[in-house]
Amino acid sequence: MNLPGARERRVRTGGVELCVAELGDGDRPTVVLVHGYPDSKEVWSEVAVRLAEQWHVVLYDVRGHGRSTAPKPLRGGFTLEKLTDDFLAVIDAVSPDRPVHVVGHDWGSVQSWEFVTVGRTEGRIASFTSMSGPSLDHFGHWIKQRMTRPTPRRVGQLLGQGAKSWYVYMLHTPALPELAWRGPLGKRWPGILQRLEKVPAGDYPTASLPDDAAHGAWLYRDNVRARLGRPRPDAYAHAPVQLITPTGDSFLSERLYDDLEQWVPRLVRRSLPAKHWVPRTRPDQLAAWIDDFAAANEAGGQEGPTAQQPAPKGPYAERFGGQLVLVTGAASGIGRATAFAFAEAGARVVAVDRDAEGAARTAELARLIGAPAAWGEAVDVSDEAAMEKLADRVAAEYGIVDVLVNNAGIGLSGSFLETTSEEWKQVLDVNLWGVIHGCRIFGKQMADRGQGGHIVNTASAAAFQPSRALPAYSTSKAAVLMLSECLRAELAERSIGVSAICPGIVNTNITATTRFAGADAAEEQRLRKRTTRLYGRRNYPPEKVADAILEAVVRNRAVVPVTPEARGARLLSRLSPGALRRLARVKPPL
Repeated sequence: MNLPGARERRVRTGGVELCVAELGDGDRPTVVLVHGYPDSKEVWSEVAVRLAEQWHVVLYDVRGHGRSTAPKPLRGGFTLEKLTDDFLAVIDAVSPDRPVHVVGHDWGSVQSWEFVTVGRTEGRIASFTSMSGPSLDHFGHWIKQRMTRPTPRRVGQLLGQGAKSWYVYMLHTPALPELAWRGPLGKRWPGILQRLEKVPAGDYPTASLPDDAAHGAWLYRDNVRARLGRPRPDAYAHAPVQLITPTGDSFLSERLYDDLEQWVPRLVRRSLPAKHWVPRTRPDQLAAWIDDFAAANEAGGQEGPTAQQPAPKGPYAERFGGQLVLVTGAASGIGRATAFAFAEAGARVVAVDRDAEGAARTAELARLIGAPAAWGEAVDVSDEAAMEKLADRVAAEYGIVDVLVNNAGIGLSGSFLETTSEEWKQVLDVNLWGVIHGCRIFGKQMADRGQGGHIVNTASAAAFQPSRALPAYSTSKAAVLMLSECLRAELAERSIGVSAICPGIVNTNITATTRFAGADAAEEQRLRKRTTRLYGRRNYPPEKVADAILEAVVRNRAVVPVTPEARGARLLSRLSPGALRRLARVKPPL
């Protein structure tokens, strides 16, 4: 058994013997993890050890899989009714007096939908977390609605899911799946998972895979055609449901869940930029979501291991809830507004700034807004060694960053001939090298994890709008824009998106710290006040830039000019660059 520290027991039911493993304190509330096809309970090992710190965690091999025995005969031995009998036998053994929290993946989710919608389990399930496995009854109704009232969109959905379900047809063929799994496919499956799904190598899958997969073919044969053809009309969930949808799932369309609210009165939706085998590739994220959801539904949130968190209410809560987002330059302005926007969407936030007090304040407010967790970190982004230490600490304590926002920047105005080499170095160190450090260090962690992510780099309209007054600043931002375009091309094959955000005049406090080359202290102070008044009169709020950043991540946009003047400059740079060059010659008023 590849679960160190687990306690094992045997549960007999319906002519089979189930292998059940338990981790954590048995006096705590119970979370039951149900595996899919062609897996055994070990698919959950990484999630289980994380949950066991707070919960009583139970895993069992479904009949015919792992160390559980198979029914005889196989035909008719894997119906949803018999799988429900097995589930009830397990929870009666491990948690006889208390409802359990159920988590299912793939076929573990398919059968768990049965558990949470049949009358005989009512009162025994406190919550259900589903991933990559629909209710066959809901699926059957979904198909019937699209066949009886076809529209071009609905027909497209049917054809799309039909193409994704190719393996279902194969598993219905006699003998062929068994021969394949006990032959070449069983041997090559671990390599296929590593190559296509980026599933880490190690002790998964187990040696029982060929037999597990051969037996599990009867899950499809015993249930799919019967339920899709005659779906139950009363398949309503009697417990709260959390739906986690991997957006890169090769086998299931997101559209399968469009009508789910009619079947689930208490539904929380999450989406995860990942592929099908998320228990192996994203155990940190799953454990966090399962923990939060189960705690919120454990006796009304009063007895759970963690305090009940407010449900995220932002427009992108389904996309970012529970994800880890790191924002640099987060003590004020666009950085702070961005941290708050992600917090409102339910993300965990790391607020980074060289202003330690400001970063801590941003983290504190982010928690009040809705972030399940937020931390402030004091780091100078131009310091490569400090950024590397930050990345190691974040990965060790909070996990791999899902979204990185390289926002830290400083301003410098003045003619090229009056700008000193030291001033050039200061601007490039923060505005360009700070972005390079963030992309290189955190981007590599994302790439090594193999499940995608997103990098946002704050450039500026100055990146494509030349100005005689901003040679150093414009150069640094133009470099950030080109870096973002190059990274986007390179990292696309790793499923990592890269966006360059290009605001124009935004009302932030960057004007209060902007340096003016060639000006003495008094003159610099006067110019700062004048620029601050100008930006204040323009009064474009940083919150709108933050909204554009979240939308850029969701839609994976490459270059996003935000303000009207930024959009105008971007258009002119493409259609009439000569006009921008003439405009650049205009000397700004003093």
